[in-house]
Amino acid sequence: QVRLVESGGGLVQAGGSLRLSCAASGSIFRINDMSWYRQAPGKQRELVAGITSGGSTNYADSVKGRFTISRDNAKNTVYLRMNSLKPEDTAVYYCNAAIVRRTDYYTVDFWGQGTQVTVSS
Repeated sequence: QVRLVESGGGLVQAGGSLRLSCAASGSIFRINDMSWYRQAPGKQRELVAGITSGGSTNYADSVKGRFTISRDNAKNTVYLRMNSLKPEDTAVYYCNAAIVRRTDYYTVDFWGQGTQVTVSS
């Protein structure tokens, strides 16, 4: 069994910062790409940032220069540092990871349960 558990969400004023964490645990052989998505009320889930196992990153245009994704492969953890937060960043943030399972060596997409980020104006 593999789990992704997010933490670090909360309420912050516009211009503030938060750091989200997502730790993977369980029967893991290897973790490939890791990503953060978000879903605001009434909107579709969208990709915020992604990072490969080698450390290459990509960002949505709306967060470039403000958000930074990173990972600690030894801890099976991905982070999202969010600076200069805006009210439009308010959403539930989800962690996603492509994980090769130790049990059968299949690559499966896993999702965390989500963490709420609310930015007040």
